Amino acid sequence: MPRNTLTADQIVQAAIAHLDEEGLDGLTMRALGKRLDVAATAVYWHIKTKDELVRLAADAAWAEVELPDPARVGWREAAVRTATSSHAMFTRHPWMGQAFGGYLLYGPGKSRHDDHLLAVYEAAGFAPADADRAAAAVFTYVLGNALAPAAMVALNRRLAIGGEDAARAFAEARENSVAIARTFTRLRERIDSPAASYAGTPEDSFELGLTGMLDGFQARLAAGAER
Repeated sequence: MPRNTLTADQIVQAAIAHLDEEGLDGLTMRALGKRLDVAATAVYWHIKTKDELVRLAADAAWAEVELPDPARVGWREAAVRTATSSHAMFTRHPWMGQAFGGYLLYGPGKSRHDDHLLAVYEAAGFAPADADRAAAAVFTYVLGNALAPAAMVALNRRLAIGGEDAARAFAEARENSVAIARTFTRLRERIDSPAASYAGTPEDSFELGLTGMLDGFQARLAAGAER
């Protein structure tokens, strides 16, 4: 692809696909150029650094999140749909969680999401400062729940790269972890369940936790209205 026909958007979309497959450590301008069938210099012509490329890719991912209007669907439905869509986005793009720890992520996609969250919790009846806290609490919950599947993606990638030696080491580590888990009563009872596995979570745990948080918010708002 000639440099003058390549666009920044094409580079960003290719970067997202590459990040989904290879993770943050696998993203280089050379690898991305190969994916786009151009020299690395053609990528640099549009986007100067890897940091900027990750920022743009992350902001494009933020734009995938559904942002329903709380005035139309109600604050609670808007909160559930936004959180669920955010969780799905983080699961589709497991590198996003890691990017939070190493890159400054900002842009219109993220700002639109953040502004929407504040609107949702202000629509619920929270004062601005409490809306900030509610939005932050739900976002932290969403991000934290996405770390388990992201960890499994990273582990599987590492095992694939490491070959038979890595697979043997993992099998040994798993046997040791099961042996340790068997010495604890509740884990022993759940030894074959996600609760006792590496990065495992029981089915529907995200929905249960989110419902509990929103129930708590609703109760807090109702208690405040009764005073």
